[in-house]
Amino acid sequence: MDLSTSIAGVTFRVGLMNASGALCVTQAELEALGGSDAGAIVTKSMTPLAREGNPHPRYVAIDGGSINSMGLPNLGFPAYAKLIPDLKRFEKPVVASLAGLQPDDFLEGAKALNAAGPDLIEVNLSCPNIPGKPQIGYDFEETERLLRAIQNILTIPFGIKLPPYFDPIHHQKIADVLQRIGVAFVTVINSVGNTLVVDPEQERVVIKPKGGFGGLGGRIIKPVALANVRAFWKIWGDRIPIIGTGGVENGTDIFEHVLCGAAAVQIGTVLVEEGVGVFTRLEREVSKCLQRKGYPSLMACRWHVEGNFGRWTDRSSKIQKGFTVRLW
Repeated sequence: MDLSTSIAGVTFRVGLMNASGALCVTQAELEALGGSDAGAIVTKSMTPLAREGNPHPRYVAIDGGSINSMGLPNLGFPAYAKLIPDLKRFEKPVVASLAGLQPDDFLEGAKALNAAGPDLIEVNLSCPNIPGKPQIGYDFEETERLLRAIQNILTIPFGIKLPPYFDPIHHQKIADVLQRIGVAFVTVINSVGNTLVVDPEQERVVIKPKGGFGGLGGRIIKPVALANVRAFWKIWGDRIPIIGTGGVENGTDIFEHVLCGAAAVQIGTVLVEEGVGVFTRLEREVSKCLQRKGYPSLMACRWHVEGNFGRWTDRSSKIQKGFTVRLW
């Protein structure tokens, strides 16, 4: 089964990769991704200096997903800049995730990564787990100012990792900004920020940082992720490729992201829980899903995005009568 895809001129053997933050901090973790069936190696979101991150416990698996407040633990720009050229030996795209605690951090990182030469750069404007730091992706004017400054530095295609949006006007406003900038791709969504999980037996929150508030991930956020993928697809179509992230546990979840408009899919919670072998399972499952539905490739089902998908069709007796109700 052909599961390949292409983003900003970069070809991926399979359109499945890790989400930044999931088993991608250390050299050993990045090399494990390189040796796995993942279609790319996505680094941890990096800052100028190495960070330990927030205090433990900061990640807890819950029913339906996970909650975390990691606090951007990473090795720092210089360490990743040295690692990236060596990661090319795995002959798959390397996507460098760029973060910062202030605007100058992003610019410093852009310079370092430009020299290191990853295939793509994913600018993370959506980390919800830094105490006292807002998510830049919710400030549309600041987002545009920052991206224009980054654009003046980078020669490598770059995209944006966005937080979830819950109102159509917000989708449209950030989409207008990203179109003006001309980003190469968009990754949606980061975790749903500032959620709270309580242990009723211990009578306390389950993670320590930020009074227990953290980012929600896993199966429970899939409807939010699909809604954001679909909303941006309706605005852009194929003009800006979308990487869907959130709620992927099996091959059908991948299929749903692509039906909604994703050109590739990132894996987070289930990768942390199962390890890099999860890519082998997911590749097998999505291949079986596509085969069962009669599609020769992952991207072949994309016709639904422009065709039948987005309409309700009764696939029993009424389908011959063309019974449809528009949903989108």
